[in-house]
Amino acid sequence: MTVLCLVEHAHGEVADVSLRALTFARQLAGSSAETVAAALFGPADAVPAEVFSGYGVRDVYAVQSPQLTCYAPQAWARALAGLSGELAVTAVVAAGTDRGNEVMAHLAAITSLPMAASCAAAARATAGGWQLVRHRWAGSLLEDAALEAPVALLTVAVDAVAAEPSDTPAATSVHPHEPELSDADLLVSAAESAGRSSGASLATARVVVGGGRGVGGPEGFGALEELAGLLGGVVGVSRVVTSEGWRPHKQQVGQTGTRISPELYLACGISGAIQHMAGCMSAKHIVAVNTDADAPIISHADYAVIGDLNQVIPALITAIRARDGSS
Repeated sequence: MTVLCLVEHAHGEVADVSLRALTFARQLAGSSAETVAAALFGPADAVPAEVFSGYGVRDVYAVQSPQLTCYAPQAWARALAGLSGELAVTAVVAAGTDRGNEVMAHLAAITSLPMAASCAAAARATAGGWQLVRHRWAGSLLEDAALEAPVALLTVAVDAVAAEPSDTPAATSVHPHEPELSDADLLVSAAESAGRSSGASLATARVVVGGGRGVGGPEGFGALEELAGLLGGVVGVSRVVTSEGWRPHKQQVGQTGTRISPELYLACGISGAIQHMAGCMSAKHIVAVNTDADAPIISHADYAVIGDLNQVIPALITAIRARDGSS
């Protein structure tokens, strides 16, 4: 029996949130002496097998089809449904990102199975039953829940589980897999994601450069975009920025936006309202740039620069370019 995990990746690197989901899947499989398999969309020769081996994944299925030229949520779900039937899985797991939740919702509709989102823990309770702990209200509340289903469809709260390699690496095999798709499965697709500069999404990026009201207006985000590009990251924003129409909602970090868990969150001109902090508290390091030394975000930051971001950010860009030897 197998626990199958949907893995998101970009440029040959597995997203950190998917490494967390793999850890969750391994813990779930270990409680019933099952194996872990991974599914990712792309060519088999681009699969970083050593990464999957380190996380105890025995089999990786590289899903590829001439029809799949970009992200198509229903087609991805159809492929997972096919794999689930072939492997006799007991659970399908994905990171609780926009894509993870969307694909798993389609999978639930295709298979007529219930789906549970934002899980922090899961264990088999009885035959056909699962005991879950779920994040509610942006993680401020933990909910005990029971799921009655022969196969559990679960997404993992992005900050609920730390990414931990296995104590016993697996002998990983990579298998090409071509799904059976219909035209209806391909009606909706996305040619590009929010993270155009690095291939990463806001939820999966290792570096996020955030901008708030202090940026001053739409034109003020040019420097933040440049800095994010130099750092291999993406731009995120506070709610007020989207409310003013300066940037799209898909870039919003917070309780009503995207919850992030990057290695570095560089927050520029953001006061740090509680709703915003609910979305970024899982960042490993928070650096705040603000003219107000009493801004709420300062008390949450690992480092703070009290100063004008219009001076600090250009200086930082110059220093990075000088270090890298670029003009």
